Amino acid sequence: MKIKKKIVLIGMMGSGKSTIGALLSKKINMKFVDLDQKIETIEKKTISQIFKLKGEKYFRTIEVKTILSLLESKEKELVLSLGGGSILDEKVRKNVRDNSLSFWLNWKPSTIIKRIRKSLKRPLIQGLNDQEIQKMMLDRNKYYSKSNFKIDCDNHKKNEIVDRIVSILKKNEIKS
Repeated sequence: MKIKKKIVLIGMMGSGKSTIGALLSKKINMKFVDLDQKIETIEKKTISQIFKLKGEKYFRTIEVKTILSLLESKEKELVLSLGGGSILDEKVRKNVRDNSLSFWLNWKPSTIIKRIRKSLKRPLIQGLNDQEIQKMMLDRNKYYSKSNFKIDCDNHKKNEIVDRIVSILKKNEIKS
């Protein structure tokens, strides 16, 4: 399979973008970049430490710069998992739209809340109750929904989700 565009996975924190991205990249033989890991490598700090020491605004600046450099690079064969809030930036949305095929990994709010509730690695949800997390999801869904493809993930195993994406890619390959 020859894919002519980068593949970008978007969705709420805890939606499995990193896991699915790693599995997908192996299956279609493309390089995988997890945005949060890339930023942690660049900054030599965890995302939580960056938020604590330098704040969300600094993190978002680094995040946008890193995404744009990856999406604008000549490297075509790339699977990129974005952070949950990355797509809130208009430059990121435009670049994802222009330079990639995007897949929204969509889950029911109750599933996401269960997955992220006790995580200490997610600074944006510290101190939020379930209703506030659900509101964050709903606010972000209007951006996630602009992706090329929506993958409803509830009740599906990781490999089933990957196979669904591969199937879409194969259909897209025929059209292009």
